[in-house]
Order: sequence, then C-alpha cells, then structure tokens
Amino acid sequence: MNVEYVILVNPNDNPIGQMEKMQAHKEAKLHRAFSVFLMNNKHQMLLQRRAIDKYHSGGLLTNACCSHQQPNETNEVAATRRMHHELGFSVETSTIFNFIYHAKLNNNLTEHELDHVLYGQCNYAPKVFNTNEVSEILYQPLSFLMGDVINNPQLYTAWFIIALPMFNAWYTKNIINR
Repeated sequence: MNVEYVILVNPNDNPIGQMEKMQAHKEAKLHRAFSVFLMNNKHQMLLQRRAIDKYHSGGLLTNACCSHQQPNETNEVAATRRMHHELGFSVETSTIFNFIYHAKLNNNLTEHELDHVLYGQCNYAPKVFNTNEVSEILYQPLSFLMGDVINNPQLYTAWFIIALPMFNAWYTKNIINR
C-alpha cells in the first residue's frame, strides 16, 4: 500500500513541510485540502455517500469529491485527479474560496485543514464509480441541503456542514443572482 502525504501549511497557506496523511490526522496538524462542489442546471448539488469502510466519516454524505493536493499540484489539477479516481470522470473546476476548520472525527482522528473549495458544473451522475471511495451518488436541491444539514447533521461530513453555507452564499451571489 502506498503511503500518502499531506502538505502542512500555516494559516496563510504557506507550505511548512509534509507529513504522512494518517499521522497528520492523528496529530491534528493543519494541512492543505480541497473540496469539489458540482452543481447541475437545476441548482442541484452532486453528492457522494462515502464508502462505509473509509478510514473516517464512512457512510456519510458529502460534496462530490475531496482530498489533498500533492506538492506542486494546483487545486484544479488535484481536483481532476481525484474526480477521476473517485467518480470515474472529471469536469472543469475553479477555486472559489478557502477556509480553515478543525473537527474531531471517528477513529480518534481530527481534520485540521485549510480547505480550498472548487466549483464546477455537471448535469449527469455517473453510474460507475470507485466503490472503495463512494457507495452512492445523488443530486439534491441546494435549498433542501441548507435545511437538512441543520436538521440532520449526523448524515453529513464535518467539512460539508461547515462549507455548505459559504458555498450557498457564493453560489447565490455569483450564479443565481449574477
């Protein structure tokens, strides 16, 4: 099995080193990550349900794709790489904002990430995807998700709950009301 590394960063997103991914999650080290949000032309978001046996947050709903950049890899290149790996396809994305969060997870792990959020448009759901990563793909209206993460937070990943209101504000301003 390949050992994966993450890029440790300071709060200004300046790289300060690398660490093995699981160790960074055990020690709650701030590291760089990305989250891809895909929307269709009906203002519905593509969600994935994480595979039940993922090392954390298994079985929870989340945004289309998320992972960690590799050294010298742009957010967009990293997003394309992981969309292919997880979903079996990719679409063009662009970085729209970033945020830092800190969340305790199961398995005595902690997410402490500077998360770059990317946006793309996608009007289909793949029928074939990587079942080691994803157990289900579905679309939900953005308006529904805004209420459901409040009423049923146990169904969603920690980063998705934090990022969704920020994404909704960006999407409303830049896509719906432009």
